[in-house]
Amino acid sequence: MPDVLVTNERQLARWRWTITTGFGLGGITVSAWGPRLPAIKASLGIDTGTIGLLLSGVTVGAILGLLAAAPLLHRLGSRRAVAGALLVIVASMTVMGLGLIAGSVPLLAVAFVVVGAGVGLLDVLLNVNGAAVERAAGRTLMPMMHAAWSIGVAAGAGIGAACAALGISPAVQMISEAVVVAAIALGIASGIPQRIHEEAVPAARPRQGRAALLRHWLRGWLDPRLLLIGVVMLGVELGEGSAGNWLTLAVRNNRGQTAAVAALFFAAFAIVEATTRIFGGPLVDRLGRVRTIQITTALGVIGVVLFIEGPDKWVVLAGVILWSIGVSMGFPLGTSAAAASGPDPAARVSVVSSIGYFANLAGPPAIGLLAQHVGLLGSLWIIAALFIAAFACAGALAPVTADGVLPVQESTPAA
Repeated sequence: MPDVLVTNERQLARWRWTITTGFGLGGITVSAWGPRLPAIKASLGIDTGTIGLLLSGVTVGAILGLLAAAPLLHRLGSRRAVAGALLVIVASMTVMGLGLIAGSVPLLAVAFVVVGAGVGLLDVLLNVNGAAVERAAGRTLMPMMHAAWSIGVAAGAGIGAACAALGISPAVQMISEAVVVAAIALGIASGIPQRIHEEAVPAARPRQGRAALLRHWLRGWLDPRLLLIGVVMLGVELGEGSAGNWLTLAVRNNRGQTAAVAALFFAAFAIVEATTRIFGGPLVDRLGRVRTIQITTALGVIGVVLFIEGPDKWVVLAGVILWSIGVSMGFPLGTSAAAASGPDPAARVSVVSSIGYFANLAGPPAIGLLAQHVGLLGSLWIIAALFIAAFACAGALAPVTADGVLPVQESTPAA
């Protein structure tokens, strides 16, 4: 029986670009409010601590979304689940806009939790679909799809900055973006097969109780291979999240560069990460997941060392570039490997994505605490250490044979 329910190349291409578009929409939505936080803070008359509490709701919601993704996929099917996740995000952005119009902090807090849940749902569902597209196409496509997310983040930040420059209120921006995203989501949903994997959505599964589904998900946390993939995700996602929070500050304060130069260094990081993902697929098909992760994480170690110890700004810039290559491939290849590692891809992706989210969200504050004792540059050595751990665990991303045994060496493309 076929693994993926598509009947021709045209349907496969449509599915691929539908999921790629979904990644782009996800990136746009998650960066919608960041550039508007100063205006939100001023319009509501709240302090920075309250803003921090509001943003923590996104983290709480994302965890809830990750937990709910597998049961919803089983119950709704792929097409309705992805469209539903996008519509949850759209609804929460609308509520966010209404909360700003009403000046209601509690309503805004609810909106941040719900948008986080939608993002967590969408992350798992898109990665499960992306992995299924790879299996059907027979080549690596996940890095390109994740590049769409990165490009979407940049586009969303640009939209927010433009709205701020034009004097458009955050409420109008949020509601307008929600309308556009809803229209696109409904327009592309038909490009996703309703069922993408025979063993992922068996006929009896929707009738299972919630407790049984929860037990099935919890078993994933006892799977040694998934946990090793999670270590890879932990290393690269902590490196990515830390760059987003600390790179600019370190360049400005510890490397003696101007704020403009520091911003350009971060722009270089984002551009190189997206570019590596765009063009990385053929490299993965040639070398396999394991060697690709080993190469990129090794370059990441070198990059972090150059960033910390480099004698001038050009060496530091080289470090930034290598650091960004180091974080570029771990999440797309890790989720692809998790989805292909056994039955119930959604539950498996949920496990490793949870580890990645934890590292991305909790890692930067941990580095900030460590920086109080050893300095900001000194605290970045933890990123190099976790890159090394990711390198050591890269073998967990190797394809699994029919009998569930990892091959000694990858002899087939990571597709």
